[in-house]
Amino acid sequence: MQALDVVDTAAAPPTTAMSPEDEAALAEAVAALERMTFAGRLTEMVGRQIDFAGKLVPQPISGAVGKAVTLALRAALRVALTGLSKPRGAHASAASRRRLHRALVTASGAVGGAFGLISLPVELPVSTTLILRSIAEIARSEGENLDDPEAALACLQVFALGGQPGTSDLVEGGYFALRGFLAKSVSEAARHIAVRGVGGETAPILLRLMSQIAARFGLVVTQKVAAQAVPVLGAVGGAAVNLAFAQHFQSLARGHFIVRRLERTYGHAPVRAAYERIAAGLRRAADMGRNSLTFPGGKDGAAV
Repeated sequence: MQALDVVDTAAAPPTTAMSPEDEAALAEAVAALERMTFAGRLTEMVGRQIDFAGKLVPQPISGAVGKAVTLALRAALRVALTGLSKPRGAHASAASRRRLHRALVTASGAVGGAFGLISLPVELPVSTTLILRSIAEIARSEGENLDDPEAALACLQVFALGGQPGTSDLVEGGYFALRGFLAKSVSEAARHIAVRGVGGETAPILLRLMSQIAARFGLVVTQKVAAQAVPVLGAVGGAAVNLAFAQHFQSLARGHFIVRRLERTYGHAPVRAAYERIAAGLRRAADMGRNSLTFPGGKDGAAV
């Protein structure tokens, strides 16, 4: 499906040169949004077991995962619409609150690892809501006004960013393509909330947005379930998997809200152009790194 990036060009600020500090921040955002997948993060944390973990999840489990994802996103939607504008524990620093959220998510993962897939319908909504609160802290630190429904929904949008590029039939092409795909649903949902308030969680507009996010979020949840289903991991492994789960979405949120902050300063088109330039440079560097591991002129292209 062709992704259409909906942008209000009339409201865009005049184009100015990006400062070195903002260039560095954008490079950090590109790395967060384009390079590290959840599977890659899991491999770093739990080793080679993740390579075969996906094979251990029976096909009927996919239905249970889908139901758990729906429950989790509904819980997150309620929090996004009613509970993000004022941070809990306002006396603590944002970094301290993010660490607390991450610790609680890790603990819920230990429960999931100990009790297995049966705990998913309870554990996933809890961990997703905690991660959403940490995403909100990141959004707030990047200047977002979470009283604005669009900004609150942008926090939920982070859960759609975690699907590995190219693994969904919904959209391909990276971060901006996915944002473009979701743009109409997000803007219509924000208008609906602004006019009718937060009571109509089952409105078709909101359900459409939730289904689009769920299709991407479910990819990562399936990988999480697969890893936690490995018998030898147990509670300790379950905690590590959920720590990776939390870190993954916090990293995506940091990149997402850096980009949004820069767009408010420089405009959408200049930020996208700079983003794509940096992303292309990272891809070239990665290709060169892979090529350097291959002996030139080797009969079979043997790698070091």
